[in-house]
Amino acid sequence: MNISRFSEKQLITLKWWNYPEYRHYDAVICDGAVRSGKTFAMSLGFISWASINFNNSVFAFCGKTIVSLRRNVIEPIIKSASELGFTFCEKISRNYIDITLKNHTNRFYLFGGRDSSSDSLIQGITLSGVMLDEVALMPRSFVEQALARCSVTDSKIWFNCNPDNPAHWFYREWILKSESKNALYLHFTMDDNPSLSKKVRERYERLYSGAFYERFVLGKWSSASGVIYPMFSEKNHVFSDIPECSRFVISCDYGTVNPSSFGLWGLHNGKWFRIREYYYSSKREGMCRTDEEHYTALEKLAGSLKIDKVIVDPSASSFIECIRRHGKFAVKKADNDVISGIRLVSDILKQNKIAVHESCKDTIREFSLYCWNEKNGYDCPVKENDHAMDDLRYFVSDTFGKNCSDTFFVGSISR
Repeated sequence: MNISRFSEKQLITLKWWNYPEYRHYDAVICDGAVRSGKTFAMSLGFISWASINFNNSVFAFCGKTIVSLRRNVIEPIIKSASELGFTFCEKISRNYIDITLKNHTNRFYLFGGRDSSSDSLIQGITLSGVMLDEVALMPRSFVEQALARCSVTDSKIWFNCNPDNPAHWFYREWILKSESKNALYLHFTMDDNPSLSKKVRERYERLYSGAFYERFVLGKWSSASGVIYPMFSEKNHVFSDIPECSRFVISCDYGTVNPSSFGLWGLHNGKWFRIREYYYSSKREGMCRTDEEHYTALEKLAGSLKIDKVIVDPSASSFIECIRRHGKFAVKKADNDVISGIRLVSDILKQNKIAVHESCKDTIREFSLYCWNEKNGYDCPVKENDHAMDDLRYFVSDTFGKNCSDTFFVGSISR
């Protein structure tokens, strides 16, 4: 990796702790657009500051998960910083790295702040500094526990994130109050990354729309409002003639009082087509259905086709057990990270990688009605007209997500 070119803002992120006008700060906050170079500059600055100012001390890298932290922060910095004289000794099973520069060696622990239960993982440790990557994705309790660990004299805190909702606690408590918190605040755009070509910047501008465009391309803390998938159009995403498909998958959002929505997907020339669907609303029909009745509908939806797997709402324990008991289909619990899933569906629609058959009336109907809940101070969809949208999101997350896998088990629940 060529690390010889840095923008002015990247250089400040890298060396702020050594500049007379900035080194009095206790923390640095870098937010803004994706691919703006803030993460790399911050992680290199973090280990440089620690290695020059401390020896035999303990630090922490924190991310939403340790897997994402290794992929987004640790692996790139090991590859690049090794060229600058740093040496790394990583103990993967114990989640720490010993980093040496000249005659200084310090230990850096890796922590995942997925949810509030992660607080206990970082309790009790004493730190000389911490870097929190994608801090806006972490629960406040975990972040505050990490900050409380930094009790060593001259310790400093490093925050990095992409924007979220302007009602987000980190925006209100840290960015808006950066001066009172004695934190240096640096806002990044894609122009702050000299290694990003004009062609790549234009691709990102095409990729996103709505609130995600404002956040990830413009770098703004914007409220999500209106229709969630404004990029969906019947002209581009609805088809009439069913192609010959090589693989088939079914996605399921299960409900008893609420509607149940199942979609049959077929793969043709690298694109997935929602060929047909089952949508049952007990309110509309005036009668609830049992697990067995929904399972019968599932078999009818599949017909004589060989189904690779059935992806099911992870909260539908009884229906998952019903499918498992029949032993005909492989069943997999869906990823139910709503915001990440919506973002991925938006990307996939813009890339035209999925389409919906004209007979899937409820899916087409919900696309026009699925909207953000503007009454809440955080991002969430209105919990109406969302059942086909949920089963579609389960399918997209499983098929196109970062952790997508073709590993599943016949007659059992994959975990």
